[in-house]
Amino acid sequence: MKIEIIGAESLGVRGLCCLVGVAEQKFLIDPGIALGFLRKGQAPHPVQVAASEVIREKIIQAWGLATDIVLSHFHGDHIPLADANPYQLDIARVENLNPGVRIWTKPPGFLSAKEQKRFAALKKRLDARWQEATSKIKPLHFSIPVPHGERTERNEMVMMTRIEENDIVFVHTSDIQLLDDDTVDLVLEWQPNILLADGPPLYLDQLSSNMRKRAWQNALRLAGSVDTLILDHHLMRSFEGLKWLDRLSFESGRQVLCAADFMREPRRLLEADRKKLYDETPVPLGWHHDYALGKVSTKDFQQFRPRQIKTFDRNQT
Repeated sequence: MKIEIIGAESLGVRGLCCLVGVAEQKFLIDPGIALGFLRKGQAPHPVQVAASEVIREKIIQAWGLATDIVLSHFHGDHIPLADANPYQLDIARVENLNPGVRIWTKPPGFLSAKEQKRFAALKKRLDARWQEATSKIKPLHFSIPVPHGERTERNEMVMMTRIEENDIVFVHTSDIQLLDDDTVDLVLEWQPNILLADGPPLYLDQLSSNMRKRAWQNALRLAGSVDTLILDHHLMRSFEGLKWLDRLSFESGRQVLCAADFMREPRRLLEADRKKLYDETPVPLGWHHDYALGKVSTKDFQQFRPRQIKTFDRNQT
């Protein structure tokens, strides 16, 4: 089994996209990207935009190679969009690519009104064999839809994906945020060797102390049971999340990774670093407007090197 994490917050963009190869099959999960259109009143810094351009091209390339595409839910950082903003993946970039590919989605009964519109737009534009995740095809297995974050009546649902090859079980759990105990129970029942999961959104002020405690306890449960635990996405939108991850490694006695660690790349928390980027690298007035119109490019920002963020190593403690 070959696992490539293509896009995630520790790699510089919003998303949780990966490509998993098993024999002749290639499974592309959550092929979307975003940058956070505004963060504390600031648009994405051009350094972020430059990083997203590289990752977007990787997603498009993976789309062309995939035998199967999995859409865990229909948020804009997980799918291509008909109404994409300049920092997302426009459906036009993939609509004539890889015709007839299988695309797996939640059953229609679990789609919110907004998701139904996005699903209809994708189905209209993409030449694909659309599959409900209630179907089965080895080595794929899908969960029942589980809560997007905390279990509430208004929260949308996401589906989790399990891929097995010989003695290796890989699980992708998009946007669960470790906030629902039953969801984590289900993950543990699947007995993954490698787990790519979304951690809690510590950058949000409305995340209560009880939710923070619940996410921490669930993270400890996973760290004690999974050989390779990778936590990213919402968790890596702040440097508080990075400290949380490293403390989890220390207290569990197991090295817990972010996506960048797993891919052996530098940790690039560019959204968390947005203010510092603006302070250190000024942006010309009107740049974002001109970028949206195709009048300027990221050329002058492509050589940026992120500040070094140390990776935790429990062997040094």
